[in-house]
Amino acid sequence: MKRLAALLALSLTISACQQGAAAPAREATVSAPLPARKASEPAGLKTAVFAGGCFWGAEAVFSHMKGVTSVVSGYHGGDKRSATYDSVSTGVTGHAEAVRVTYDPAQVRYDQLLQVFFSVIADPTQLNRQGPDVGSQYRSALVPLGPEQQATASAYLAQMKASRLWRAPIVTKIEANRGFFAAEGEHQDFAARNPQHPYITYWDVPKVAALKRLFPALFKPSFTRG
Repeated sequence: MKRLAALLALSLTISACQQGAAAPAREATVSAPLPARKASEPAGLKTAVFAGGCFWGAEAVFSHMKGVTSVVSGYHGGDKRSATYDSVSTGVTGHAEAVRVTYDPAQVRYDQLLQVFFSVIADPTQLNRQGPDVGSQYRSALVPLGPEQQATASAYLAQMKASRLWRAPIVTKIEANRGFFAAEGEHQDFAARNPQHPYITYWDVPKVAALKRLFPALFKPSFTRG
């Protein structure tokens, strides 16, 4: 049993998005405040970009939300030449691991995506890290795609800071859209294709469970692929 426990601990250490040490405890969930400003977007599918640590977890959560039609893992913040997993993992490319979410605002609004993001995906008080993953490539950032998302994101960050729900200062930034670059195929639908992966079972399954618990009206059991 001791050998099995040691092997499990080692697998948690080496199987993270970043080849770094695992954190001593799972990430906490927070009931982020109900957005005071509701996004108002015209009919038709919209896209949004979020950076919040390892993209496997962000993809897993958003893929279980009603109204979401596609989630793509990728990179944002650097140039196209350096948009590869090996390069981004060095932490010097300017890229952050991110997800591009396509959603139907008639079913789920951008402000609701923000509330879920800060409740179960990203800790807005952690600078250049999330959970076990450390480096600027794991920073939390919002990348508005248009003036309505910009206004909604700015209002919600201000609301979060005023709420004093988080004890530490909120460091999540709004970043200008510099282009989103899809990650390699092996990183797409990762949680759905690798449900027993040690990183997924330890870090990301609890996030999906938190989505179901905190936002039952937005949760769907199936995983939206692609």
